[in-house]
Amino acid sequence: MLCNVMFAQNMSRQEYIRKYRNLAVEQMNKYGIPASIILAQGCLESSDGNSRLATKGNNHFGIKCGNSWKGKTISHKDDSRGECFRKYRKVEDSYKDHSEFLRKGIRYQSLFDLRSDDYKSWAHGLKAAGYATDPKYARLLIEIIEQNRLYEYDNKSNKKKPDKTATDRNAAPGGRNIAVTASPIYKYSFDRQIYSDHGTPYIIATGIETYSSLAKEYNLFESEILKFNDLKKKEIPANQKIKEGTIVYIGKRKK
Repeated sequence: MLCNVMFAQNMSRQEYIRKYRNLAVEQMNKYGIPASIILAQGCLESSDGNSRLATKGNNHFGIKCGNSWKGKTISHKDDSRGECFRKYRKVEDSYKDHSEFLRKGIRYQSLFDLRSDDYKSWAHGLKAAGYATDPKYARLLIEIIEQNRLYEYDNKSNKKKPDKTATDRNAAPGGRNIAVTASPIYKYSFDRQIYSDHGTPYIIATGIETYSSLAKEYNLFESEILKFNDLKKKEIPANQKIKEGTIVYIGKRKK
């Protein structure tokens, strides 16, 4: 991810915050990400809306293309020259994609167990999950939040956190006998529900997926998803559909 790359300033930090604070609160209420974190990342990653990625590509969060991106792109130097970044039609699309990027990203799932007003834990969690390579990333986010009192926007949430306390020890039809959460980890803009087995994310197959298609859906290598499920590629015929009701792990299982 891009971090604190400065360009000629046209917008001040306060102007940026005033311009996008309502959009950040809207994203928080829809996806459960603290508005303070969204705004701080927007300030930092886009240099307060003045970076080349922000002005030419409406990309305010330094999100690279990745294997799953099908939209427009913009080339930019980050860790190496000429890297591929996502390009958006408008800034609102960048904010929405950032929310979905975190919500759907396997590496970020543990963040959604945090309180939506615990910006410090979110900041450290983003750094630990690999959002940015800068070792000071969490501290920089926290400084932006506290210097600009962005935590005040976290109190504007109108959604309750999903209940994940109840458990059901009966496996789904055709699945494995494991302890699972009674409620999905999230119920937002995605059709598929992701559940948790002692902190390991999994989905329940509907009968139309293959391990290859699920790997693409969750931005994984096929070898990774097979390993998560104790399978080997030679054991799975090409394009074989996964039996309906099968539990498929999409993250590394904890010992």
